[in-house]
Amino acid sequence: VQLQASGGGLVQAGGSLRLSCAVSGRTLSNTGMGWFRQAPGKEREFVGYSSRITDNTYYKDSVKGRFTISRDNAENTIYLQMNSLKPEDTAAYYCATKRGGESYSSTRSYDYWGQGTQVTVSS
Repeated sequence: VQLQASGGGLVQAGGSLRLSCAVSGRTLSNTGMGWFRQAPGKEREFVGYSSRITDNTYYKDSVKGRFTISRDNAENTIYLQMNSLKPEDTAAYYCATKRGGESYSSTRSYDYWGQGTQVTVSS
């Protein structure tokens, strides 16, 4: 299984970016997918999750209403649309495939990870 994340970059506060995560070796429609981020000197933290069963999405409180996860199962790709970006959103962003039956917000619940894509928001 391989995950290829892309779409990061430098953006001013209030701007938008769309991250992509292309999945190979696993069928996206059968897989719960998470987005995490890690800022320098900090632990990796949960950003959002897309359920394979209910097609529901769940988000970290600080990104609710600004970030949206969507899927293109035909392309086996998942997206993270980020609007109204803030300097505190600056981090490397990672996508990951979830193992069944565990908490979607814990890094321990995920088995495969993308390489990360850097998002930098300037004030």
